Amino acid sequence: MSDTPPDRLCTNPKSPFYDEAILARGVGIRFKGEEKTNVDEYCVSEGWVRLAVGKTLDRHGNPMTVKLQGTVEPYFRGDDEA
Repeated sequence: MSDTPPDRLCTNPKSPFYDEAILARGVGIRFKGEEKTNVDEYCVSEGWVRLAVGKTLDRHGNPMTVKLQGTVEPYFRGDDEA
Protein backbone atom coordinates (compact mmCIF):
# COMPACT_ATOMS: atom_id res chain seq x y z
CA MET A 1 0.00 0.00 0.00
CA SER A 2 1.18 3.51 -0.78
CA ASP A 3 2.44 5.93 1.90
CA THR A 4 0.32 8.77 0.51
CA PRO A 5 -3.47 8.91 0.84
CA PRO A 6 -5.52 8.93 -2.39
CA ASP A 7 -6.48 12.14 -4.19
CA ARG A 8 -10.16 11.53 -3.43
CA LEU A 9 -11.80 9.41 -0.73
CA CYS A 10 -15.33 8.97 0.61
CA THR A 11 -16.69 7.26 3.74
CA ASN A 12 -19.97 6.22 2.06
CA PRO A 13 -19.81 2.56 0.87
CA LYS A 14 -22.11 3.40 -2.09
CA SER A 15 -19.55 5.86 -3.53
CA PRO A 16 -17.05 4.80 -6.24
CA PHE A 17 -14.36 6.60 -4.18
CA TYR A 18 -14.89 4.38 -1.10
CA ASP A 19 -11.89 2.23 -0.09
CA GLU A 20 -12.31 0.15 3.06
CA ALA A 21 -8.62 -0.80 3.35
CA ILE A 22 -7.46 2.83 3.34
CA LEU A 23 -10.19 3.91 5.79
CA ALA A 24 -9.23 1.06 8.14
CA ARG A 25 -5.64 2.33 8.10
CA GLY A 26 -6.88 5.69 9.42
CA VAL A 27 -6.87 8.88 7.36
CA GLY A 28 -6.75 12.32 8.97
CA ILE A 29 -7.64 15.57 7.21
CA ARG A 30 -6.23 19.05 7.69
CA PHE A 31 -8.46 21.62 5.99
CA LYS A 32 -7.02 25.13 5.76
CA GLY A 33 -4.45 24.11 8.38
CA GLU A 34 -7.08 22.96 10.91
CA GLU A 35 -7.77 19.34 11.91
CA LYS A 36 -11.26 18.17 10.86
CA THR A 37 -12.92 15.05 12.28
CA ASN A 38 -16.32 15.24 10.54
CA VAL A 39 -15.13 14.89 6.90
CA ASP A 40 -17.40 12.70 4.78
CA GLU A 41 -15.49 13.09 1.49
CA TYR A 42 -12.49 15.05 0.19
CA CYS A 43 -10.69 15.82 -3.07
CA VAL A 44 -7.15 17.21 -2.98
CA SER A 45 -6.82 18.12 -6.68
CA GLU A 46 -10.09 20.08 -6.75
CA GLY A 47 -9.54 21.54 -3.24
CA TRP A 48 -12.78 20.71 -1.40
CA VAL A 49 -14.19 18.70 1.50
CA ARG A 50 -17.71 17.59 2.40
CA LEU A 51 -18.43 17.96 6.10
CA ALA A 52 -21.33 16.41 7.98
CA VAL A 53 -23.65 19.06 9.42
CA GLY A 54 -24.94 18.07 12.85
CA LYS A 55 -27.13 15.00 13.16
CA THR A 56 -29.57 16.02 10.42
CA LEU A 57 -30.39 13.36 7.80
CA ASP A 58 -31.64 13.74 4.26
CA ARG A 59 -34.67 11.87 2.91
CA HIS A 60 -32.51 8.81 2.11
CA GLY A 61 -31.12 8.58 5.65
CA ASN A 62 -27.67 9.97 4.77
CA PRO A 63 -26.12 12.77 6.83
CA MET A 64 -26.58 16.30 5.48
CA THR A 65 -23.28 17.71 4.22
CA VAL A 66 -21.82 21.04 3.19
CA LYS A 67 -19.08 21.41 0.57
CA LEU A 68 -16.26 23.80 1.48
CA GLN A 69 -13.42 24.99 -0.79
CA GLY A 70 -9.83 25.33 0.43
CA THR A 71 -6.51 23.59 0.96
CA VAL A 72 -6.90 19.88 1.79
CA GLU A 73 -4.04 17.90 3.38
CA PRO A 74 -4.80 14.19 3.96
CA TYR A 75 -2.40 12.03 5.98
CA PHE A 76 -2.33 8.61 7.58
CA ARG A 77 -2.89 8.95 11.34
CA GLY A 78 0.10 6.80 12.31
CA ASP A 79 2.46 9.04 10.28
CA ASP A 80 1.82 12.29 12.21
CA GLU A 81 3.65 11.02 15.31
CA ALA A 82 7.08 10.80 13.64
